[in-house]
Amino acid sequence: MPMTDTAANPLLTSSPLPLFDAIRPEHVSPALDVLLADANAALETAVAADTPADYDTLSRTLTVATERLGSAWGAIGHLKGVADTPALRAAFNENLPRLTEYYTRQGADERLYAKYKAIAASPAAATLSAPRQQALSHWLRDFVLSGAELQGEAKVRFAQIQERLAELSQAFSEHVLDANGRIVTWLNALESDIAEGYLIYTASRDADAWSRRCMRQADRILIIAQAGDLPMLTPMVDDALHVVGDTPIDL
Repeated sequence: MPMTDTAANPLLTSSPLPLFDAIRPEHVSPALDVLLADANAALETAVAADTPADYDTLSRTLTVATERLGSAWGAIGHLKGVADTPALRAAFNENLPRLTEYYTRQGADERLYAKYKAIAASPAAATLSAPRQQALSHWLRDFVLSGAELQGEAKVRFAQIQERLAELSQAFSEHVLDANGRIVTWLNALESDIAEGYLIYTASRDADAWSRRCMRQADRILIIAQAGDLPMLTPMVDDALHVVGDTPIDL
């Protein structure tokens, strides 16, 4: 059933942290309807003739709307990555072209680019703090990288490439997630078949994909070293210390 009560939508709350336990697939499209409308309105306000080319004005106009949109989409993407379901995946894929289109259009907007170039060329640019000058420099760079200086067919083609790249990246992510799920299911089945004793996963000294999977799957990690060798923090040991959380580690 479509979700129409935006007041009850956890993706539209003012909570400082995402409400992951409350987010459902049916919340995604209605929330993005609101957030994309707000972001589009903010963009049109920012590029309007009566909006001055001023660092604070443009930041204030765009930041709130785009940060709310980015925060909600980030929560959806994170939830899909750690608690994927067919319904959530469908909701994500349904809305991915909308997000891609908005960010591609904003990044290539010649009117907005012109405002930021005007800021950089103004005497006020010299009075900005060092962090703000750096941010302004990055914005100008990002406009160029996003196709703001392209014209005609080149700009259309760039937008098409961005959309296709988003589709391929998402498909690749799904393939990796599905493959990882199959491996975990197989390993869990192996562990369930052992009535007594232990199942030992043998990892290499390198921080490769199999070694990381072994460390995440294991209930206890045993690091074996040559007694006569000098202590050395290998990539695999470094991963063990930073990735596995509370899993006990013995040497």
